[in-house]
Amino acid sequence: MLNEPTMQKLHSLKLSALAAEWERQQKDPELAKLSFDERLGMLVDAEWLHRENARTARCLREAKLRLSSASLEDLDYAPKRELDKSLVRQLGSCRWVAEHQNVVITGATGTGKTYLACALAEAACRKGYKALYRRAPRLFDELTLAHADGSYARVLARLAKVDVLVIDDWGLAPLKEQERRDMLEILEDRYGNRSTLMTSQLPTTKWHDHLGDPTVADAICDRVLHNSHRVVLKGPSRRKEESAEK
Repeated sequence: MLNEPTMQKLHSLKLSALAAEWERQQKDPELAKLSFDERLGMLVDAEWLHRENARTARCLREAKLRLSSASLEDLDYAPKRELDKSLVRQLGSCRWVAEHQNVVITGATGTGKTYLACALAEAACRKGYKALYRRAPRLFDELTLAHADGSYARVLARLAKVDVLVIDDWGLAPLKEQERRDMLEILEDRYGNRSTLMTSQLPTTKWHDHLGDPTVADAICDRVLHNSHRVVLKGPSRRKEESAEK
C-alpha cells in the first residue's frame, strides 16, 4: 500500500515526478521483482527527466525564438543551398557556445538564415544554455527606450548574461551613431565571455562600410568576426519556392 504521509512529503519537496513513478511502481507487480537499487534508479531517473524537460521548455520559452519549431534535424540540405552538413553537425554540438565563439550566417533574403539561427539556438537550449532572440531593428528600439527610461544599464546587463544572443536581420538599414555605439557596448560585454549569433543579407566583406564610422566599425567587426564560424546560405528564396508549390 502507498504510504500517504510519504507521498505528501514528496509533493511538499516538489518531487512530483518521483512520486508519480513511485505510485506507478506500486501498481505494477513485475516491478516488485526488481532490486531496491534498480527501483531507486528508476525513481531518480523519472524526477531528473521531468526537471530536464521543464528546464528546456523554460529556456525555449524565454528565448522567444521567431521560429519556435525550428530544429537542426529538419534542415534541408538540398545541393543548391551548399549547406555544409559537417559544419552544422559541429555547431549542433554547441562546443562553440562552450568556447564563447560566434556564428555569422549570411545569404540573400529567403535562403533560411532565420530558420538556421533559431535551430542553433534551440539546440543550445536543449544543451542547457540560455538563449535570446532579437531582430536587430527591435533590439535598437529596445535600447533607445532603455536610454529614455533609465534602464539602459539593466538591459545591457541582461543581454550580457545570455549564453547565446541571436541578432537577426543585421544590416537592413544604415545605423545611427547611437545604434553603432550600443552594438559595440553589447559586443564588448560578450566578447570572450558569451556567444553571439548574427544573420545578415550583407556579406561580411561589406560590414565595415555599412557601419560607417571606421573606428567603431573596426571594433565591432573584430569582436564579431575574429572568433566566428561563418555560414553562407545560397540558392533561390525558399519563400518563393513554397509559394509556387501552393
